[in-house]
Amino acid sequence: QVQLVESGGGLVQAGGSLRLSCAASGLTFSSYIMGWFRQAPGKEREFVSAISWRGGTIYYADSVKGRFTISRDNAKNTVYLQMNSLKPEDTALYYCAARMGIVTMGRYDYNYWGQGTQVTVSS
Repeated sequence: QVQLVESGGGLVQAGGSLRLSCAASGLTFSSYIMGWFRQAPGKEREFVSAISWRGGTIYYADSVKGRFTISRDNAKNTVYLQMNSLKPEDTALYYCAARMGIVTMGRYDYNYWGQGTQVTVSS
């Protein structure tokens, strides 16, 4: 079955950086759109970024543009999220997700989800 396993979360001070990874198995990774979403306590799960099969199409939420970078390594079945200049408002549980078709920002468009990795940014 499809498994998505996130890692790389942690506690960091404002202005710091983290790199999240999501290792995928049970699917033809290079055929899937990969996305990152996040959910803060008491809030809806929101889109962060998404990348097409070969990285030619990338979307970012306005709140992370210029600070976060998504990338993927199809040989390693892994998608990454480099997060720089972190802010306390970036604190959330970060999920990776997969879907076939086109790159979208809608959380209901994604079929497969990981369990999440916690990112906490202190002020």
